Amino acid sequence: MANKNLFRKSPSVPPVTDTTNAAGGVAYRLPPKHALAQLAATGCFNSTFHANAETQLTTLLALIEQVNDAPFLAKLAVYSRERAFMKDMPVALLLALSQRDTVLFHRAFDRVVDNGKMLRNVFQMLRSGMFGRKSLSYSLQRAFNRFLNKATTSDLLTASIGNDPSLRDVLRMARPTPTDNERRALYGWLVNKPTLDAEPPVEVKALLAFRRAETADEQIDILERHRFRWDLLADTAKGPGVWVAIAKQMGLQALRMNLNTLMRHQVFEQSPDVIDAVASRLRDPEAIRRARQFPYQFFAAYLNAEPGLPTSIRDALQEAAEIACGNVPELPGPIVVGLDVSGSMKSPVTGRRGAGATSTMRCVDVAALFAAAILRRNPGSVIVPFDTEPHAEITEFSGSILELAAQLSRYGGGGTNCSIPLQYANNRLKKRQFGGCVIVSDNESWVGTGRGGSTAVMAQWSDFVINQSKLAKADAKPQLVCIDLQPNTTTQAPDREDILNVGGFSDAVFEVVANFMRGDANRFVEEIEAIEV
Repeated sequence: MANKNLFRKSPSVPPVTDTTNAAGGVAYRLPPKHALAQLAATGCFNSTFHANAETQLTTLLALIEQVNDAPFLAKLAVYSRERAFMKDMPVALLLALSQRDTVLFHRAFDRVVDNGKMLRNVFQMLRSGMFGRKSLSYSLQRAFNRFLNKATTSDLLTASIGNDPSLRDVLRMARPTPTDNERRALYGWLVNKPTLDAEPPVEVKALLAFRRAETADEQIDILERHRFRWDLLADTAKGPGVWVAIAKQMGLQALRMNLNTLMRHQVFEQSPDVIDAVASRLRDPEAIRRARQFPYQFFAAYLNAEPGLPTSIRDALQEAAEIACGNVPELPGPIVVGLDVSGSMKSPVTGRRGAGATSTMRCVDVAALFAAAILRRNPGSVIVPFDTEPHAEITEFSGSILELAAQLSRYGGGGTNCSIPLQYANNRLKKRQFGGCVIVSDNESWVGTGRGGSTAVMAQWSDFVINQSKLAKADAKPQLVCIDLQPNTTTQAPDREDILNVGGFSDAVFEVVANFMRGDANRFVEEIEAIEV
């Protein structure tokens, strides 16, 4: 008889690779729409481990030309902003759309540009000339004016924080027509040309009064009657009591990001009630939902909290992370979770920017949180941290997902072989039944080879399916999900009936994964196509 190991029955022949990835490993090219979606959900126009910002932009523009589908661009811009919570990619797609379809551009603009910072992003990218023009067309000017005239005074005051470009730059180019004298006075004040025949809004007067106030009591009195973004107040706040009043006004995102700042200003020394109030707001489920926070952002606050931060606030951050990961799905059966802890995963998840601007959160931190959240919701699953070898087998844990994520992110640091968790399951766990495998990675596998010109992942996946078929019911079909955290255009396992590729690091990824593993036809691109604009 022929060699049974070599000539065994296989459900499918692994396809031959057709490209190489940025790390030089063999890979499969993503279809243009999928590649564009991958960039839209992960790209930040900053230098990553394997690609610089310029390469990302060049790739994006080339894919936009290749796809040449205005409705898809509009839907992808909305998805990138509303579900992937991105800032730069949806703007790039919006500006590309402005050259293709004016009607769709205006519909998408009102959903993508949802605050003043996003408007300034549009202005900055437009002035670069990378999208066909450097000034506002009539259509763009209409969109800018619509935003400016609909924005509240509070929105515009918040938008005035920051430079290069500043809101003043935007106003000078957009030249909006004020809807009334108060708005005319506001525009004049924002561009440093106050009007003499109109009074600015009451919020502007209150802000100026706060800045001129000579005592803390005067400032606190103003804050009890008016709400301002904390950045507008910080330079002139007079003492801890004023900072307590500022903390009460902070939104969830500002509160999460400035816990150490509040501690330095002795806010938590004023009263136990202040600590309880901050902790309650951090763990408020409705506030977490409204704030559109990435689950990993609570992890960042937890990891970066200074030692003196009150214990109840640290505990609240852990609870907030559990809530933010609350829509992690219960998948069909235990799952093998491959957690990439290779050297490239130690790079910032949103890329490298200038000094002081680079995120402290690494790809491995985000991946570890995803893995911990999946294990929490799917008992019996196994996490396998890997680089070119498996580093552990984690099947259960007590405590919070942040504690487990912190533990997991300390593993590894070598090369990348994304087939390792499947190989581990085939060799060490082959007597256990699984619903499939989820690999969380930057997808730049370059170690290991497959059979017949395939990737090692596809070869091991074929073996995994065979092994599971011996244990599972006749109708059970294991599924493979590859979650990519970086802006790549290749994969180690191409999409097919039992394989899903999805990109991003927002909790929208979990929705796509859940739909796929429950048998729903909606995949990554189909999820985007279903959006109405």
